[in-house]
Amino acid sequence: MGNPKAFLTINRKEAGYRPVLERIEDFGEVEQTLNTEDRMEQASRCMDCGVPFCHWACPVSNRMPEWQDALYKGKWQEANEILAGTNNFPEFTGRVCPALCEKSCVLNLQDIPVTIRENEVAVVEHAFQEGYIKPNPPRKRSGRKVAVVGSGPAGLAAADMLNRKGHRVTVFEKDELPGGLLRLGIPDFKLNKKIIDRRLKLLEAEGIEFKNNTEAGKNLSAGELLAAFDAICLCIGAGKPRELPVEGRELEGIYFALQLLQQQNRLVRGVEIPRQERITAENKHVVVIGGGDTGSDCVGTSVRQKAASITQIEILPMPPKGTNPCTPWPLYPNILKTSSSHKEGCTRRWSLATKRFIGKNGKLTGVEVTDTQTGVSEVIRADLVFLSMGFVHPVHEGLLDELGVTYDARGNVAVTTASRTSVGKVFVAGDALSGASLVVRAIDSGRKAAQAIHSYLVSQECRPAGS
Repeated sequence: MGNPKAFLTINRKEAGYRPVLERIEDFGEVEQTLNTEDRMEQASRCMDCGVPFCHWACPVSNRMPEWQDALYKGKWQEANEILAGTNNFPEFTGRVCPALCEKSCVLNLQDIPVTIRENEVAVVEHAFQEGYIKPNPPRKRSGRKVAVVGSGPAGLAAADMLNRKGHRVTVFEKDELPGGLLRLGIPDFKLNKKIIDRRLKLLEAEGIEFKNNTEAGKNLSAGELLAAFDAICLCIGAGKPRELPVEGRELEGIYFALQLLQQQNRLVRGVEIPRQERITAENKHVVVIGGGDTGSDCVGTSVRQKAASITQIEILPMPPKGTNPCTPWPLYPNILKTSSSHKEGCTRRWSLATKRFIGKNGKLTGVEVTDTQTGVSEVIRADLVFLSMGFVHPVHEGLLDELGVTYDARGNVAVTTASRTSVGKVFVAGDALSGASLVVRAIDSGRKAAQAIHSYLVSQECRPAGS
C-alpha cells in the first residue's frame, strides 16, 4: 500500500463515455480511457484492506490489492503478471464485467469504490502495447488430446489452461469464427472484436487448434469425438432462449434478442447479408421485452439503427435506486442500473406482463401489456419486438442427447464431481453447467474444468484415445 491516505485525498474518477451524439453514429466502443497518470492515481485509492472483499467477490479470485499497488507504483508488467495469474482474459472482463469486485470494495460503503474494472483493462492494454504479453507455448507435450466444444469464455479459458499443461487441445466452434457470445452476442460498442482476434492469435501461436464451422452433434458426431480424444469439455453455453407463448407470437416482426445482435455483429464485421433478410429498427417503433443486459444491448443497437422509438419493459417491479436493504454491502446490490445504451434514448417501464401481440395482415402493430400491480391493460405501439428474457438451458438436441449426459432439474448438464458429467471422459463448463451467467463466471468455470480434466488425464483411469 504505497499511499495509505489516497482514499481520503483522491476522488474516484471514471473515464466515462464518448458523447452520445457521437457514439450513436457508429459501433465503436463507447467507453473512453484515462491517461497513464490518472490511472495510476486511481489505483492508489486501494486501501489494501485486511479482509479484501473485492477478492472474495471476484469469481476468478483476482488479487486486487496486489496489482493495484503495482499499478500505482508504475510496475505495469508486474501488475499484468499478477492479474494474468488468476484471469485468462482481463481484456474481456475489463470491458464487459459488471465489476462484482467494486460492489464489494470497502469504499463502496460511501459509493466511491476503486475503479477496479477500468484499472484492469488499462493494465492489460498497456501490457499488450509494450509487448509484455507474448506467445508462451508449453515446453513439453503430454501426448493427451482434449476436445473443447464451444469457444466462448468458458471454452477459451479451459483450452488455455489445458494447453499450458501440455495437452493437445482442439476447439470446435459451430459458427464461422471463435468467440461464442463474446463475438456474436455482445455488441461491438461494448467489445471491439479485434480484442478477441488479438487473443486468439496468441492462443493459436501457443498450439491450440481451432476448427470453425464445425457443429458437434451435427457434422461431427459424439462417437467421433469420443473415439478421437482422451477427454471432452462441453462449453456450448445455454442456447435455449426463454419463449413467450402468447397470442400473436407468430406475427412478423417478433425476434429473439440474439437474432438481432448476431446479425448486427456480422454486419459490422463486413459480412454480406441480403437486405430482405436484415432485421432493422430503422424508423420503427421497438419494444424490448426483458430488462437485463441483453435487452440493454438491443436498445443500443436499435438506437444506432435509427429506431423511431424504443420502449424496454420488465415484468418485475422497478428496483430501488442507490441502495437496497435486501442486498446489503458487500453483496452485489439489486438496484436500478442504467447502462450507456439507456442514456442514448429509450423509455423504461416496469411491472408489465405481456398479454398478447397485436397485428394486421400478419405484421406486428402493437403489444398488449398488463400492469402486474394494478391489473390495468394497455397497448404499446410496436413494429418490432425483441424477446430478451434470458435463456433456460443448453440445447439438448444433437450433441448432448447423443452423448447421453444427464440433466439437472433446470435442464443444465448435471455433474457428479469436479465438472465431470455422467459420461466417462466428458466434462462441462460455463453456462451449459450453471445456466446463463457472467463472462467472468464462465472463465472461472472453464479454469476449474481444465483442472479436473488435467487430473483425470494424468490418472490411471485415463486410457489413450483409440486404445
